[in-house]
Amino acid sequence: MKVIQLYKNETQLIRKAIKRDRGAQRYLYDLYAPKMLSICRQYIKDIHHAEDTMQNGFFKVFTNLAKFKFKGSFEGWIRRIMINESISFLRKKESFVFTDDLNSYTQETWNNTQTELEVNQIQGLIDSLPVGYKTVFVLYAIEGYKHQEIAIMLEISESTSKTQLFKARKLLQQKLNQQNKEYNGSIKV
Repeated sequence: MKVIQLYKNETQLIRKAIKRDRGAQRYLYDLYAPKMLSICRQYIKDIHHAEDTMQNGFFKVFTNLAKFKFKGSFEGWIRRIMINESISFLRKKESFVFTDDLNSYTQETWNNTQTELEVNQIQGLIDSLPVGYKTVFVLYAIEGYKHQEIAIMLEISESTSKTQLFKARKLLQQKLNQQNKEYNGSIKV
């Protein structure tokens, strides 16, 4: 069976989607949905809510597609919409609790512990973090945003963002150490 390429390049595909070509829109959705669901899932613990958020994000993608200026990555543009949609969902459904305790914040490096964890176990550890910790951790450590950008996105101070990241890392380290102890069947002192 021969596969026929429907669209020669992404720009052509996007231009057709802007003109409300349903086939082009479907192709874009099918192309990016798995990655975008993964992004929403990083922020939202419940897969069903993550799927709903992704759907809402794609609705925004297609209603605002004409605003894409063909500068930079199209995937990055969609990704930003999904992140913003996920944060909006969290604002509506979850209660963000941010602490701004500068006394407990010190500059520490992440202690990479030897571990045998699978990806879903790591995601479970991240999911177990309080919502504020988790959101800042994902934005900083996974998405690569700077504290200044996170502060603007979440409407918090830059120092609060730094504190949340510090506490998230510390709590994750404790959880990783505990899982390693359970996995190895011994307790290290």
